Amino acid sequence: MSDVKKILIIEDDLRIAQNISKGLVEKGFETEVAYDGKIGVRLALAQAFDLILLDLNLPELNGYEVCSEVRKRKPTIPIIMLTALGETEDKIEGFDRGADDYLVKPFDFRELLARINVFIKRNSVQGEVHDHVLRIANLEMDADARTVMRDGQKIDLTPKEFSLLEYLIKNKGKVISKADISSTLWEPNNQQSLNVVEVYINFLRKKIDKDFTPKLIHTKTGMGYTLSEE
Repeated sequence: MSDVKKILIIEDDLRIAQNISKGLVEKGFETEVAYDGKIGVRLALAQAFDLILLDLNLPELNGYEVCSEVRKRKPTIPIIMLTALGETEDKIEGFDRGADDYLVKPFDFRELLARINVFIKRNSVQGEVHDHVLRIANLEMDADARTVMRDGQKIDLTPKEFSLLEYLIKNKGKVISKADISSTLWEPNNQQSLNVVEVYINFLRKKIDKDFTPKLIHTKTGMGYTLSEE
């Protein structure tokens, strides 16, 4: 059985789509291209892909809409958004819709390839090691079912909030810097990506800590964050 990884490119710019496809094929990937959002959704749901590259400004359905539709049926497939919009608000919108990463055009193909390889490798490792249920205090996360409970109450998290909480639980008791969180879950560090980490820590606090005890997310000034019972 072939171990070639298959990537869906949803991009309406013919030149960009063909250049990305050519570069990935040369690196040993198999690719398929969709030039509008509706076709992209149809292909994503009908076939088995290892990763999706998704442009934001698409005809028929935009990238946010495509991301939301795909996430309903395929919650774990990595989605990297490719867009000319690089503001923090745009990134948060993309992450809220289910994107795993966000690459601002124009980008170097080598950077795109590095990010693709991170997600392909991460998914392979997750396929081998099943942590199933992760717990701390009265918080419980089922990593397979993608659910979170706190003190018996179900907590709805966006895909990015879930990924952040999962990373914190797996490193509970450790102090993790914003730079570590950014490079693991977002992108190479810059001030904007560090700001996004702060925003998401606050989102998570409101959902899992605000109405519960004990408080679990703690800020260590000048060092980062830790998930612990004290």
